[in-house]
Amino acid sequence: MLPALRFATYLLQSKWDVAAITDPRKAGSHSERAQREPMRLLVYPHDLSIGGSQINAIDLAAGAAAAGHEVVVYGVPGPLVDYIAERGLRFIPARTLHYRPAPSRIAQIAAIAFRNRIDLIHAYEWPSCLDAYYAASLLLNVPLLCTVLSMDVMPYVPASVPLIMGTADLGAQARKVQRGDVWVIEPPIDVERDNPNIDGSAFRRAHNALKDDFLIVSVSRLALDLKLDALVRAIDAVDLLAGSQQVKLVLVGDGPAREALETRAKAVNLRHGRDVVVLPGADMDPRPAYAAADLVVGMGSSALRALATGCPLIVQGEQAFSEIFGPGTCDMFLKQGFYGLGDGLPGAYRLAEQIEILIRDPARRIELGAFGRQVVTERFSLQRAINLQLEIYRQVLETPPGRRMTDALRSARLALKLEFANHDPAQKRRRKSRESAMLAAARSGRWPPEASDGI
Repeated sequence: MLPALRFATYLLQSKWDVAAITDPRKAGSHSERAQREPMRLLVYPHDLSIGGSQINAIDLAAGAAAAGHEVVVYGVPGPLVDYIAERGLRFIPARTLHYRPAPSRIAQIAAIAFRNRIDLIHAYEWPSCLDAYYAASLLLNVPLLCTVLSMDVMPYVPASVPLIMGTADLGAQARKVQRGDVWVIEPPIDVERDNPNIDGSAFRRAHNALKDDFLIVSVSRLALDLKLDALVRAIDAVDLLAGSQQVKLVLVGDGPAREALETRAKAVNLRHGRDVVVLPGADMDPRPAYAAADLVVGMGSSALRALATGCPLIVQGEQAFSEIFGPGTCDMFLKQGFYGLGDGLPGAYRLAEQIEILIRDPARRIELGAFGRQVVTERFSLQRAINLQLEIYRQVLETPPGRRMTDALRSARLALKLEFANHDPAQKRRRKSRESAMLAAARSGRWPPEASDGI
């Protein structure tokens, strides 16, 4: 009842002309307004911690603003609030999340949509999508678009909501279950800002990377899900090589796995009597790190930013996946995204072998760097993505989705079922046990951990 009372209060406090709301001859449809004046957009990233999806959302929002549209960014305050201000965007802080979907945010988004006469809401990932769906889309008929950059088609998004997916494979999967339109926009990169002319010498000096050192860089959230397998294998790979090669690995980033990774790195450094692995923390501007690297290992947007700087790249994923990016693997990554699932074999021998191949072939590294820069410039440029996304906005405004109460109820049921599971004490204990086992294995010993370790 409380969210409903808040919602009613917002309506009473709103400065809207009620006649204009209810009389389409005065207000006009969202589509008509979009055709005759700049669009009013509300962009809702799933959070504002440092991450590729969030930076993409802000960059695309800034592009829409630069094209003359009114843009508001809404989200839970985090490290990227300063980046939003740097891009000249208006920011509205979201209320603290207690549940997904969050009743407090549903009421808040509805109020924002009213007060700012929002033409379209663009939410990123399914929790934000549901908040916006129940707030402004289902009740107030404000058009909604959702971008999903995770590696799965999530069942929580109502089937009528139009989607932007991050890879061709995921787009094809989404079209099988969505009634709304589905487009594909790969994670965009500002190829003007990220370029091969950036000076990385200060970064090398800061991390005592000598001229003859082969510097490997990874820029990543130090998280358990999606990331930890790749991060541990990167440490183990340089450990395998450090006895015969002058290699150094710098893991730029922060997150819940940092302490465990630092412990593993210290053991490697002690074993070789020098700093082979360094974890300096997060950096709001990692461009010098990419520019300093002789090789980047990573996935997703981080991999693309490395290519934009002209650096050779090994794409990592989970379950021991790693492949050198080049002409022979380009089509695969364009289809599935810069990520993959491997065979799960223990150890980091495959990655170590790939790194050693590139250490021994400087000419190939130069060729791969030039090829990667060309691919990113032609396929992943930020301006290209901005143009595509603005056209998608117009299409969404011109084609109101066919909403069904059954979709709303189904998504609510699935989301609540997940929420109950997440708060179930037994489930919490199992999840905590699994995370503890993963972190313990990441600190030392064999990787990946076995089922007998509590995974």
